[in-house]
Amino acid sequence: MKFLFDLFPVILFFVAFKFFGIFTATAVAIVATIAQIVYCKIRHGVVEKMLLISGVIITVLGGATLLLKNPTFIQWKPSVLYWLFATVLLGAQLLLNKNPMRSLMEKQISLPDTVWSKLNLAWAMLFIALGFINLYVAFNYSQDTWVNFKLFGTTGIMLAFIIVQTLFIGKYLPKEDSKGDTE
Repeated sequence: MKFLFDLFPVILFFVAFKFFGIFTATAVAIVATIAQIVYCKIRHGVVEKMLLISGVIITVLGGATLLLKNPTFIQWKPSVLYWLFATVLLGAQLLLNKNPMRSLMEKQISLPDTVWSKLNLAWAMLFIALGFINLYVAFNYSQDTWVNFKLFGTTGIMLAFIIVQTLFIGKYLPKEDSKGDTE
C-alpha cells in the first residue's frame, strides 16, 4: 500500500499529462505531493525526510517549469531526486560509516555486513543509473515517451531490481525446517 501511496503524485501527473498537458500535470504533481506531506503530518504526526525533500524538489523545479513555461525543469526532477538518494546512500556509507539500507531493512532481515554494504552500493548505483536514463529519455524522445517512461519504465526497472536483489539476499534468509513436512 505504501508503494501506491508513494506513486500517487506520479500517477496523477501521468493522468493529468494525458488529458491536459505538461504544465497542468506539473501543477497537479506539486499539489499531490504537498497533499501527501500534509496527510502524513496529520495522520502520523511526522513526515519522512525523503518525502519532504521530494516535496521541496518538486515545488522548486515544478515551480520553475510553471513560472518559466519550460518543461525542462520538471524533466530534471527525477534525476535530481535519484542522484540525491545515491549521494545519501554513498555519503552515509563512505563518510559516516553508516548503512542506510541496513537501517531501513534490518528489522525484516539479518545479513552479514559485507552483504549490507553491497546492497547499499547496488541501490546507489541504481539511482545514479536511473538519473542518467531519465535525462536520456527526456532529451532524446518525445515528452509523451518521457512521461510514460517516468511511470512505467522506472517502476519496471525498480521492480526488476528488487526481484534481483531478493534473489541475491535469498541465500542469507533462514531456512525453514522441512523435517515435519516429509512425514
